[in-house]
Order: sequence, then C-alpha cells, then structure tokens
Amino acid sequence: MTADVAVGRTVVTCPHCGTRNRVPSVADGFPRCGNCRNPLPWITEAGDDDFAAVAERPSIPVLVDLWATWCGPCRMVSPVLEQLATERAGVIKLVKVDIDRAPELGRRFQVQAVPTLLVLRGGEIAARQAGAAPVAVLRRWLDDALAEPDAPEPNPPEKKEPS
Repeated sequence: MTADVAVGRTVVTCPHCGTRNRVPSVADGFPRCGNCRNPLPWITEAGDDDFAAVAERPSIPVLVDLWATWCGPCRMVSPVLEQLATERAGVIKLVKVDIDRAPELGRRFQVQAVPTLLVLRGGEIAARQAGAAPVAVLRRWLDDALAEPDAPEPNPPEKKEPS
C-alpha cells in the first residue's frame, strides 16, 4: 500500500482478486474493489489539518492509531492493525496519526503513551487502548468496541398502590 498525499488517496490491493484500487481518504460509505466489488480495507493517514474530515465524519467506526516513528511497539502493532482492518473491510476504517507530525491531536486525545488506539463512532471516543498488545488481545478489544451497545431495557410501569 502506498499513500498519495497530494490527492488524499491510497492504493490498496484487493485481498480477494489482487486488483489494485485507489481508495480516497474521505468518502461516504466504504470502498469496494472496482473489479470484484468486495469491500476493501480502508487504511489511511491523517494529521492536524484533515483529521476531522478523515476520521470524524465516516459512517462506519474508525480505528485511530496514534503512533510515533521512533516507537518500537508502534512499528510492531502497525501490521496487526492493518491485518484487523483487512479482516473487517467494510466494517471499520483505520486512520494512522503520527503524533510528532500532528501535535494538536496528541494534545486533544491526551496521548501519554504510544501507541494509543481509539475507536471513534460519529467522532466520539467509543473505546481507548494505550500501549501495544498481542493480536488476540487487540482483536477482542476491537470486537468489544464494535459491538453495538445493548439497548436499554424499558422501565416497567410503576404500580400504584390503591388508596
């Protein structure tokens, strides 16, 4: 995968048919392969200037990876996150943010350790994970974050005592 920063697109090879597709950083819905129409992994980068458009507006949940180039655990977790995004193509969008290049986002999300992972739903934080973890732990954390919260049970009507 390669990023084309000037036009805000990433080239993604379809895991189903091998076709190379240009995937925009910002779009409605989720990307599909131009050849086989299967969902594509949506993996992109964002910074201080474009984070709102890239990560807060999508209709699907967004997994945000707040990382740093000098961080060894960040480099170890990155392929795991890409694997999870590929497994959940059409379900999530993975947005990578280098906090050294996006210091405002680091402050906004109060990043004290890297990597810091967030799941955003409608721009709001639904889950947070600080530090690297094994793939099984991250998969379980992500699945829990993606699970729809149970609808609250309606309160039964109060029984009134006869007077």
